[in-house]
Amino acid sequence: MPVTKTTKRRPQQNERKRILNKKRTLEMKKLVKEANTLITAKDTEAVEKMMPKIYKAIDKAAKRGIIKKNTAARKKSRMMKKISSTKSNSKES
Repeated sequence: MPVTKTTKRRPQQNERKRILNKKRTLEMKKLVKEANTLITAKDTEAVEKMMPKIYKAIDKAAKRGIIKKNTAARKKSRMMKKISSTKSNSKES
């Protein structure tokens, strides 16, 4: 049984944080999925316009501890690698 006020409030705080973290994670994943669909459609201009939003979502998730910093860096790097490869493929064609 919780004894102090803080231990009584802790489950509520955890639930609030869980919901916020879930929201931020889903937002980040949604943006990455959108970008991936645009990349497969070879619409690099639209993806480049989205990149600041995607970077912001990934960086905020890393800052808040939802994902680790190295994971954030890896996601951003892979995204840019995909974009640059589609750019080079479209220029060759």
